[in-house]
Amino acid sequence: MESSDINASERERQDIEIPGMEAGKKYDSAGLSPASQTEAQKEMEKTKKELEKLKGFILKKYPFVQAIGILPPQSIRFFIEEEEVPKETEKHIHLCVIFPEDKVKEAPKMKQEIIEQIDNIAKSSGKKIWLHLYTPADIWEICLDSKFELSGAIAMAFPLHDKGFLGALRVAEIHKSLVLQKFERYVVSYVIGGSLVRGEAVPTSDVDVFIIINDTDVKRMPRVELRERLRSIIYQYVNEASALAGVQNKLEPQVYLLTDFWEGVKDAQPVYFTFIRDGVPLYDRGTFMPWKVLLKMGRLKPSPEAIDMYMSMGDQTAKRVKRTLLDLVVSDIYWSVITPSQALLMLYGLPPPAPKHIVSEMKKIFVDKEKMLEKKYIKILEEIVIKYYKGYEHEKIKEVSGKEVDKLLKDAEDYMKRLKELREQIEKRAQEKIIEQIYNDVFELLKPLIGKKSVEKIIEEFEKNFVKTGKFSHQHLRILKDIIAARKEFKKGKASSKRVDDARKNAAILINSLIEYSQRKELLALEKNRMRINYRDKDGKQHAAELFLAGKNAFLIDKGVVKKISDKIEDSSMDELTAAVEEQKSKQEVSVNPAVFDIIKKELGDYEIVLN
Repeated sequence: MESSDINASERERQDIEIPGMEAGKKYDSAGLSPASQTEAQKEMEKTKKELEKLKGFILKKYPFVQAIGILPPQSIRFFIEEEEVPKETEKHIHLCVIFPEDKVKEAPKMKQEIIEQIDNIAKSSGKKIWLHLYTPADIWEICLDSKFELSGAIAMAFPLHDKGFLGALRVAEIHKSLVLQKFERYVVSYVIGGSLVRGEAVPTSDVDVFIIINDTDVKRMPRVELRERLRSIIYQYVNEASALAGVQNKLEPQVYLLTDFWEGVKDAQPVYFTFIRDGVPLYDRGTFMPWKVLLKMGRLKPSPEAIDMYMSMGDQTAKRVKRTLLDLVVSDIYWSVITPSQALLMLYGLPPPAPKHIVSEMKKIFVDKEKMLEKKYIKILEEIVIKYYKGYEHEKIKEVSGKEVDKLLKDAEDYMKRLKELREQIEKRAQEKIIEQIYNDVFELLKPLIGKKSVEKIIEEFEKNFVKTGKFSHQHLRILKDIIAARKEFKKGKASSKRVDDARKNAAILINSLIEYSQRKELLALEKNRMRINYRDKDGKQHAAELFLAGKNAFLIDKGVVKKISDKIEDSSMDELTAAVEEQKSKQEVSVNPAVFDIIKKELGDYEIVLN
């Protein structure tokens, strides 16, 4: 709405006659006379003092409480509809108290003592208060159940006390609302992650949000251009959201195209897996939650959750084997070596093979190729799988002695113990690949910007030419230094798996920002090659077309149709246009074939060129 419209609405409101008002007397904007206004202010001050007293009691008794807020009155109906909240509490003050998950055992006691204090307030002042107790996990569960009205109401609670959780959630909720109000049809998911979801948020924490944009219905512009335009608008709302939320937390949006995200999930890229695993949707149109469910099921390969699940299946074998009959004994021992073996092959990077191929695959990969596993463990595997299981399956083995059962059990335990050690070896090698991949990816992206220089020189120039000039933040510089330090520590054998995992998570922020910066530069290069053409058709109707200059050829987009112009004009496609523009990017100058303009005139008639 324009400001002039707002002013007009204000004037109209001032001119309305409200029943019960006396002419000539002064009233405030709510229609209260001075006397009534004074009473309302006194009542408000009294309520404020009672709430401050209640807050003081809660924080003194339970100093671990993360946030205390008053839920917006207009949202109470959602809690009445969705939760066990009596209808008669609609006029009550609804108090929201958020406390850590590790203190959940104290919830019944907290609830009882806070309600007793609330009852005392009601007796002394008549103020009725309804208590809502939540842990962050409860709020995330509300989001995962797609009850976004409830999570949004909690986010917009008026803060009486906040250690950072409520403010971070509020700035994300406001930014989400601004984004959806502008272009809801393009947004498929708005997801929050990072320190807030991990339970580490403080009043100065960055708030990481991920926005997935649907680019599957775009025909009139390159996908990169769509992403850049929407990204620009999304970033414009960052400062506005922070100001409206009244917090110090800096919002850090990451924007993904839906097709790119699907590609990343299909290729099992760790950045996307982390985002899906840790993220919590504040808005979703049925896209993010299916990914999250598939990941929990272990259907997105290779899933750490699935690997952990398979590995754990052999841990309790010893107890089961001792108390089962022959068929169960053989079956349990068999699966206790088969399933973890599949998990190790998955961790190595292979699809899980069929059980009949396990022995040959384990020997080929870990004995012959990698030389990480001793041959005696393959003999154990062969004995269990081929001699006993297959023998039992084909009724060649009809009974086993207690001595054989004890030996099979001991061999299976030894095999499992060795596989756990092998897992650590594989994970260490995988971590080395991860840290090297992160390091190489970052410096490959920095190379076009800074050139091929020493690590020290790259850090120096990145700080001088990109951080201090505002192109990147100090957070990006810190992440760059952290990646270099993590790599050095790993090479010295001092880096833990958590250290590598943290470097990987943080690197995604830097890598995405470097890619976005490079794409913005590419978009500027694209703008140099584009002209707008205005013309009239035979009926005198005004039309606009776009002309892209790409080396020997030019491309005309008119009424959604792409045509290529060389020495003639012919039908083309957006893919061919994108490929030609990509090829032209490497050239410093844009050349124009004069014949192009004559061909366009024959096609469109008289026209005028409007430079961008």
